[in-house]
Amino acid sequence: MKKISLFFVILTAVAIVALFIMGMVSQSGQAAGMLDGRLTPCPDKPNCVCSEYREDVEHFIEPFQISGLAMNETSASLRGIILEMGGEITTERTEYIAATFRSPLFGFVDDLEIRIDPEASLLQLRSASRVGHDDLGANQKRVEQFRKLFSQA
Repeated sequence: MKKISLFFVILTAVAIVALFIMGMVSQSGQAAGMLDGRLTPCPDKPNCVCSEYREDVEHFIEPFQISGLAMNETSASLRGIILEMGGEITTERTEYIAATFRSPLFGFVDDLEIRIDPEASLLQLRSASRVGHDDLGANQKRVEQFRKLFSQA
């Protein structure tokens, strides 16, 4: 019985150390960025959502409408929402914003990317984890929270 208990204690310790290491690894790197004028498609893992590729049904989320807002008002609103949600803006260009969000326990970093499409009056979003396979819906929830705050702005 003591051997089984010791085994589970060691196994738990190894798992916790592995999660901390993955968290540290996720802190290096950067957002996927743009590909041919669009946000990069999601990889074949359930830890990413993106509004650019409707045909990718497993990762697709609806883009946001931005009708009636001037471009500079949209950018200011996006910055404010990101900061309110606890994100850190890492890249900001005229029609593109990238931000990181860090999980409180292990420090996992997720990227939120926004492409402002003024011609179509849309915000295209991509939210993805840098490491791991499954995010337990964290990126989907982040985009839903962002949508709610954006609709209130």
